[in-house]
Amino acid sequence: MYSPDTTKYLIHISVTAEGVVEKPDVVGAIFGQTEGLLGEDLDLRDLQRTGRVGRIDVQITSKKGETRGEILISSSLDRAETAILAASLETIDRVGPCVAHVTVESIEDIRVSKRKKIVERAKEILIERFEDGTIDSDELLDDVRQTLRIEKIGSIGEERSPAGPNVLESDAIIIVEGRADVLNLLRYGIKNAVAVEGTNIPKSVVELCEKKTTTAFFDGDRGGELILRELLQVADIDFVAFSPKGKSVEDMTRKEVIKTLRNKVPVEYVRDQYFETSAELPADLRFNRASPETEEAPERKGRHHAPAKRPRDTTGGPLSLREHIEDVKGQNLARFLDEDLTVVKELRSDEVEKAIETIDTTATGLVLDRPVDQKLLDRLVQKGMSYVAARDFKGIIKRPLTIRLLKMGS
Repeated sequence: MYSPDTTKYLIHISVTAEGVVEKPDVVGAIFGQTEGLLGEDLDLRDLQRTGRVGRIDVQITSKKGETRGEILISSSLDRAETAILAASLETIDRVGPCVAHVTVESIEDIRVSKRKKIVERAKEILIERFEDGTIDSDELLDDVRQTLRIEKIGSIGEERSPAGPNVLESDAIIIVEGRADVLNLLRYGIKNAVAVEGTNIPKSVVELCEKKTTTAFFDGDRGGELILRELLQVADIDFVAFSPKGKSVEDMTRKEVIKTLRNKVPVEYVRDQYFETSAELPADLRFNRASPETEEAPERKGRHHAPAKRPRDTTGGPLSLREHIEDVKGQNLARFLDEDLTVVKELRSDEVEKAIETIDTTATGLVLDRPVDQKLLDRLVQKGMSYVAARDFKGIIKRPLTIRLLKMGS
């Protein structure tokens, strides 16, 4: 029996018949008109029987009383024998009752085709499958530095809570969920983070919160909300920050971490509305002008009082959300802000409804000195706002999950 693995050549033959014929007619003509033509050694039936020639593949179509097509025959004979066999097929002059013309178009060397495929695949393997052996000095240095930072992680208290090396010495700390979050912050040089590892807040962490300026920094999911709820009940928290939507603290990049921490909001802005309405807590609300070192800078505890207004240098870049809130509070003003917390439009707070329909599409948030009701909230959601900071939220029966609420407080 013929094996495709032994194929050396593939004979391509064109056939034309002056009439309508079918495949069995063509095969019959091939065997009938070549029988005995080349002697016993090259008899087509014997060659097929001994496995030196494969099956005859006929592909023909009939149109307008004429039949055209191609005949394919695979061969494991040598070059000379294959050429003789191919030439013998050109002696066929009739197929069934019809006059026929048979011509050898080409003889394909299967081994050449296989070699081409082998070469192409080898090129792909060479490029894609070999591990990159090049050495990048910067990567080596980063790996070593990162390992050094990770090795510095320690623990505090009887509960052995995972903590960065500067937690006890720093005047400000960051409370995160787990060890992986502490490690990620260490990678970016933030060494004053401590993990609570669950809703059962360690006593040592509670004691630290009483002495230091504390920022709660959790994932914006259900687990993060539950931990924050527990933390607010048992510890003295100053600020709240949440990771961007869909990201956990342990997966955030350095840029995302810095943005989130620099735009933390005072706990007063979230405490009341969070416990009264169970609304989703605010996520990372982007940019601030502070430097990365600010988080560990000495800072006195200001227990649950919103930051006082202060003159500021307006040339330092976009204000933080907290600064926008303080600017607007008590001034009967409203500000539409874009993603960079740059003012898109400032107007009187009672003119917000009129401005919503015509406001620039770059606006993503609103800060206004007045209460927000259900009707206004629904219109802000339709406009695609991601957050609103207001004096109060009254009559909110259905709060959409796509918008975050911040209560200014008095």
